[in-house]
Amino acid sequence: MSGWSPRRWYAAVLSGLGIGFLIALPTAVIPNPIFGRAIETTWWSYPTVVCSALLGGILIATYVRESLTDPEVAAQNTDNSFRLGTLGGFISFFAVGCPVCNKLVLLAIGSSGAVSWFAPIQPFLAVISLLFMLWAVNVRLTNQDSCSLAPPAQSQL
Repeated sequence: MSGWSPRRWYAAVLSGLGIGFLIALPTAVIPNPIFGRAIETTWWSYPTVVCSALLGGILIATYVRESLTDPEVAAQNTDNSFRLGTLGGFISFFAVGCPVCNKLVLLAIGSSGAVSWFAPIQPFLAVISLLFMLWAVNVRLTNQDSCSLAPPAQSQL
């Protein structure tokens, strides 16, 4: 990451801020007049949102080309890092959200189940989401200096 261009750093910062707001505003981790919570925000929700934003910003920045004139084409990525990173972001959203305000949880297990069953597993969901995102970032950063092998050109015999 020390060799990243300013273009990648701008992408990391802007996408990290976007991810942070996309998680924190609808879940009312950041209090706002549009969304509310029936149950107070837990202490671990704040570091979860911050870590998700940092890891998500770095992950998205790994997909940004170093410069516009760089001939490297953003080719097919055969790793599952983007999928697992995205899954980690979604799980993070559910981990920090109000268990009673989540319509999917309410439909599945009801309000008493949301409080007695879903709320206690939210910290574990937060850890799982961060592990998914950390794994995805690790894969992308480890492989950022390698290139995929193009299939050999077939000779005209």
